[in-house]
Amino acid sequence: MTEVYQVTITVPDEAAGGVLADELVGKRLAACVQLLGPIRSVYRWEGKIEDNPEWMCIAKTTAGRFPALLEAVRKLHPYRVPEVLAMPASDGNPDYLKWVADCVKEE
Repeated sequence: MTEVYQVTITVPDEAAGGVLADELVGKRLAACVQLLGPIRSVYRWEGKIEDNPEWMCIAKTTAGRFPALLEAVRKLHPYRVPEVLAMPASDGNPDYLKWVADCVKEE
């Protein structure tokens, strides 16, 4: 069976998340993207502690499509260093995992 990834990506606002979601799903790089927010992110950036609202995108894709998804995020994302973390789905509903794989198949 195809390895499915759940990918988290943070963005500065809902609009940026919507643009990213539309592009990733539209280009078959993700089967689905969920937008959650606002969330609060506390992090160190350029020597300072930052505390900012963000939105989290959770994309479902496959290991084979992840490199193209990452490239698309890098091109579209407003941050210089976007958070993109891919976690393999160790288990799940087989029908859902197949649906993800079918949705992101290259045509």
